[in-house]
Amino acid sequence: MNDVVKILGVKINKITLEETVEKVKNFLKDDSSTKPKTIFTPNTEIVMEARKNSDLKGILNHSDLVIPDGIGLVYASRIKKKSLPERVTGYDLSLKMIELAEKEGYSLYLLGCKDGVAKEASEKLLEKHPNLKIAGYHHGYFKGTHIGHKGHEEEKHVIDKINKSNADILFVGLGAPKQEIWINENKDKLNCKVVIGNGGTIDHLAERLKRAPEIYQKLGIEWLYRLIKEPKRIKRQIALPLFVLIVLFSRKKTVE
Repeated sequence: MNDVVKILGVKINKITLEETVEKVKNFLKDDSSTKPKTIFTPNTEIVMEARKNSDLKGILNHSDLVIPDGIGLVYASRIKKKSLPERVTGYDLSLKMIELAEKEGYSLYLLGCKDGVAKEASEKLLEKHPNLKIAGYHHGYFKGTHIGHKGHEEEKHVIDKINKSNADILFVGLGAPKQEIWINENKDKLNCKVVIGNGGTIDHLAERLKRAPEIYQKLGIEWLYRLIKEPKRIKRQIALPLFVLIVLFSRKKTVE
């Protein structure tokens, strides 16, 4: 297909941020669908995980929209002449979705993080977006599919809360690949219109985490800023140079 690039077997949409927002608008206007549209935001690390995890790869490949959150994915596509137009981060898309929700009257539910963080995020959001409809929020520390407790009563309770809130948009910040697993398992039980797995976005909205300075963002090295701030991430960041080596030197077709 011309509208996707396949990197290490994971389908990534060839799409700009502006085009992604238009897609989301269409998702929200679509009253014919009985289940929510799913959006995932993989970076290089997650694509590397999906390379060895066929279940995760299947989840990503069967979602409605997959955006290239990692600059490494963009560079890999360009090296192999299958250019992704630009990096589209889950955080930037989430901010655009918040603006859209406020403007068009859609409601938002926040799911994830430690107890109290989603509440803080909702309060911060209302300070900046007073007309935004916050349908509700819930922490991410419940027993559910994402941690091996499929169909647990706590998970059922969370889903029931979301559905009773009549939220149009659901932010799921359980961390990858937990959020992808949870969304995939429960999407048919949810009555919202759009669900996005957006990692640490809720922490950022609560101002518990600071985004990398703009210069790091422009250079596509936010990962370096996070590594400087959190040296313990080094084990996870090893995936980045390994990804480059695989793309450049693997005998198999890595980008198509």
